[in-house]
Amino acid sequence: MTADRIITVTHTLGERIVVASGDVDLFTYVYAPDPHAAEVRKPYIHPLRTLAGSLVSGYRPSGHRWHKGLQMTAGLVAGQNFSGAHPCREPESGRAEERVGSMRHDGFSHFEVAEDRLRFVERLTWVENGGQEWAAERRTIELHSVDPKEGAWALDWSLHLINMRDEPLRFGSATTAGGEPAGCTGLNWRGPRDFAGGDVFGPGVLGGEGQTGAAQLTGVPASEAPWVVFTAEHDETDAQSTLLFHHAPENEDAVHSSHWHVSSEPIPSVALSWAFFDAFRLPPGESFGYRYRVVVADGAWDRDRAEAYLDSHQW
Repeated sequence: MTADRIITVTHTLGERIVVASGDVDLFTYVYAPDPHAAEVRKPYIHPLRTLAGSLVSGYRPSGHRWHKGLQMTAGLVAGQNFSGAHPCREPESGRAEERVGSMRHDGFSHFEVAEDRLRFVERLTWVENGGQEWAAERRTIELHSVDPKEGAWALDWSLHLINMRDEPLRFGSATTAGGEPAGCTGLNWRGPRDFAGGDVFGPGVLGGEGQTGAAQLTGVPASEAPWVVFTAEHDETDAQSTLLFHHAPENEDAVHSSHWHVSSEPIPSVALSWAFFDAFRLPPGESFGYRYRVVVADGAWDRDRAEAYLDSHQW
């Protein structure tokens, strides 16, 4: 890394993209086909690290093997599983046997690296279990705002999805299928095991104090809480880390409202569910889009620190 270059990018064609700052790999975006078909083959980011090198993502934990760092998920799409979670029954899909789809990487239409920024646009196809192509996705991922003095960096993740079928695509979740409250759809982060019991809070008085805070935030509309912070202390080291999840303002005009699905114990996880309480349908040829920001920081942030960061880093 030269004196004026803050990041370096290593792209192994057909497999993965690694972004580093100094001697720390900040994230690895893996788009090679996953060997575990039952866990839904789709790209993911893992490992995910702070500037100081602390690991802030989990991979294939026991009980939730389909949880792989940071990834786009969709619990139920026309009765099929694009998340990896255990299947649940949906009225229009009949029996609840495994019907696992995949998100196929088709290539990159844009790939740009600067001394302090990476931005790429990826083409993907959502393929149902029988091989039919159901949806075309344009995914944009951008790393920016790498600031060693602030001890933080940011990642923007957006998608634009088009229904390729000649009939509507119904998007749902375990909750819309009659299960326990769960947001297994939308952008989902799984934390490392030592993040269990971490503190979770949002704007105002939402959240705080570990699992109690997570419970207070689960099911809260993103329109009421556009951001959520998860902070925890690591095992072995004396380090603490913070992740700030931010819902872009234009998401309020998306096809369907989003709700937070947050857990601190026993599973450290944060998701912005498109279909938490209610399912929605996407007509043939129609599309929708969402944009998210994830800020990865060293240290334990409080509300004042989170709000100050958001004020100084506008969309």
